[in-house]
Amino acid sequence: MNIFKQFIRSIYSPRDIASFRNQGIGKTILYVFLLSLLSIIPTMIYFNSAITNGISSAQDTIEEEFPSFSIKDGELHAEQKEPIFHEQGDFTVVFDSTGALSKANLKNQGNTIGLLKNEFVFIAGGQVESYPYSMLTDLVISKNDFLHFLNKIESSIGFIVATVSVVSYLFTSATQFIKISILAIFGLILKNTLKKNIQYRHLWRMSAYAVTLPTVFFLIMSAIKTNVPSGYLIDFFVALIMLLLAIREIPSQVDPD
Repeated sequence: MNIFKQFIRSIYSPRDIASFRNQGIGKTILYVFLLSLLSIIPTMIYFNSAITNGISSAQDTIEEEFPSFSIKDGELHAEQKEPIFHEQGDFTVVFDSTGALSKANLKNQGNTIGLLKNEFVFIAGGQVESYPYSMLTDLVISKNDFLHFLNKIESSIGFIVATVSVVSYLFTSATQFIKISILAIFGLILKNTLKKNIQYRHLWRMSAYAVTLPTVFFLIMSAIKTNVPSGYLIDFFVALIMLLLAIREIPSQVDPD
């Protein structure tokens, strides 16, 4: 059975998941990488759109709405008494030289570009990036310099999106492998309870396919930009139920290698 048929069957068929336990480990690993790729596609599309619109919004807002400022000795300096929040489209641009805000304060703001006291923060498509001004050793940056910097970023958006996509894909893949390994450990408890004679390597392969249903569910939720409370717990619980149902499909006699 090819990998795409396995993907479809793994969404609804515990019996098929059980039958995949004896296939080669290489094919199973390839399947995990495919799932990881599928899971980040909506986020990366949204991130690409958000960063493109966000940079344009930031340029207009900084030029027209923010006071003159400079970045020197790792800090933002400007004449202001309180943080400035300016909404433009689906982006919020924040300016705060007072030190009242930090990256943690902006995480729930949605798509955000923030010039904070000690760092530049960019949040788009659920991705949070921050760059401390201390990286700019011995440099003094004015408002015009910063606008020029944003112009350079705008011309490099393709590279930025590609880099973030690769890093996100590698992180997602690593997380997926860890989740599958933990799920297979729970599978050892389930197989002992159900008196099934299978080994960890079989359970690991089955776990790789058991995570398909929750992965597809959260893929859809991501595509429609819907947050699911306690998502990690729901993800793991659904995968565990699929693994349990798959284990029950295995005959109780000795399972051949």
